[in-house]
Order: sequence, then C-alpha cells, then structure tokens
Amino acid sequence: MKKLLLTLLTALMLNAARAGPVDDALAAYARNDFATVVQIVRPLALKGEAWAQSWLADAYYIGRGVVQDYAEAVRWHRLAAQQGYARAQYNLGNMYSNGQGVVQDYAEAVRWYRLAAQQGYARAQYNLGNMYSNGQGVVQDYVKAHSWYNLSAIKGDADAVKNRDIVAKRMTSQQIAEAQKMARDCQARNFKGCD
Repeated sequence: MKKLLLTLLTALMLNAARAGPVDDALAAYARNDFATVVQIVRPLALKGEAWAQSWLADAYYIGRGVVQDYAEAVRWHRLAAQQGYARAQYNLGNMYSNGQGVVQDYAEAVRWYRLAAQQGYARAQYNLGNMYSNGQGVVQDYVKAHSWYNLSAIKGDADAVKNRDIVAKRMTSQQIAEAQKMARDCQARNFKGCD
C-alpha cells in the first residue's frame, strides 16, 4: 500500500501540469476507493505515462480496484519498463523471477534488474546481487554479488548489508577487495557498465 501511495505522490511532484487528476487519485486512494483511482489513472496509462502504467500494473498485481491479474500486471509493467521507468523494470524482474504472469525466467529477470540497477534503483541492485549469489540467470559470481550488495547497502538497504556480509564469508580477502573496487568504480560511472 505504501508503495502505491509513494508512486502517486512521486507522480504528483513530477506531473504538476496534471495535478488535477493526480490529486483526485490521491484523494480516492486515501478513501480506499481503489476503483476510482484506477478510473483516473487508466487514461493516463493509456496515454503512455510510465508512472501511471506502473501504478496500474501494481493495481493488477495486488487486485486493488481491479481483479487480480498477473498477466495484466506484466503487460503494464512492461510498457513502463520499456520507457526506462526503473521501478517498473524492477517489478518486471520480480515477476520473471517468481513466474508471476510469465513463465519463470531467471535470465530475463536479471535483464530487467540490471536495467533498473543501472539507474541506481537500490532494490534492483540487491536482487541482482541475489541472482549472482545464487547463480540464477547468471553464472554464480560472489565478487559481482558482493559488489551489487555493496551498492545497494550504500543506499541504506539493510538486507543488502546482511547478504553482503554472508557472501563475504565465502570469499578471499582479495576477492572482497576486488568487489569493493568494482562497486566504487560502478558508483563513479553512475552505475553504467558495471557488469
């Protein structure tokens, strides 16, 4: 629920010209009138507003204001993700990782996590660390896992700190130093070309 409200609040700040519909959607959300929120947001999603597409995807994923439908959630997340919307890329990665609305495909999950991670999206960086740690969709690589966990941890992700420390126990001091350098270099490049 907080994620949906945060998305709508972000949209409010980024779309001042559309403040009327966004204000109306926020008011309906505060009343738990999710069907009205969907009625307000859907036309914006159909016009190609990435934040609205991602929000509508969340509505379908949760079943709030619409009947729960993972395939529809994937469709709307994909539309927003293809526009470069990091949150939608991350969520689409989750859906591929979990096989929700799509056939489970770890390699495809990695692709979407990587796109969001390269935009600095901390949870995508964390999940990319998980994929490297577990060898899902990529060759298992503790150095890369540590590096991605470290990048997420820098942004305050407590789970990333925990998992980075766990994976570090499986690494040599030289590998840890390499992972730390990779993370520093990646951060210096604004997360581009980190993999």
